[in-house]
Amino acid sequence: MTITKTNSALDALTYEAPFLIEKLLKEHIVETEAEGHVLFMEVKRFIVLTQSENTVIWDMYSLRIDEVWHQFILFTREYIDFCLRYFGKYVQHSPSNAPKPVTVPNGKPLTALSFENFQIRYQELFGKPLPSVWFDETSVTPQRRVVNYNANQLIVCDDNQGMVNLLDQTGTVLISVNEIARDAFDFIAKTGTFYVRELPGELTSEEKTAIVEILVKYKILRVAP
Repeated sequence: MTITKTNSALDALTYEAPFLIEKLLKEHIVETEAEGHVLFMEVKRFIVLTQSENTVIWDMYSLRIDEVWHQFILFTREYIDFCLRYFGKYVQHSPSNAPKPVTVPNGKPLTALSFENFQIRYQELFGKPLPSVWFDETSVTPQRRVVNYNANQLIVCDDNQGMVNLLDQTGTVLISVNEIARDAFDFIAKTGTFYVRELPGELTSEEKTAIVEILVKYKILRVAP
């Protein structure tokens, strides 16, 4: 199904919020003003998408973009004005883990949208492919802080081939690296919040970043605001 472009909704992309960018910088949610503008643009695009078609489930695929949306909503008066001006109603914030309604008001079932179809809808409406900022793992650097909601629930163990595995509580191997990563895995398994650069052991900055990128990609770690 082709998404119909609505001029008033697309005009929302021109909305500027210097107050929000200032807060993102002050609270270290972003590292630069430019990063703040990029993330906020994706918040606006996501809202436009969700309002363009009400028969599908629009999942939020980036925790970082979701956090910026949440921060925008905290400016209650400005957010309400933004919604009413461009969409004629208040746009509810639905976190990526929120329960999904099963029907729309006319009683028809909602269609679950895969990530691949989300990318297609995005390109249809905005005329460009989904940018890399939607993939949280691409923002991982040695200076990035990450949160581990699985702290003290992860397991580190050896296999019989000289590799060290990081497992979840079900015994599923999340990542497997040679012995050099043992100290880093032990640290990750028990630490709730840390900077990538703090991973111990004889790993290079590139190796530390690569390990965290994988764990962020599979939602074991999340990039911290």
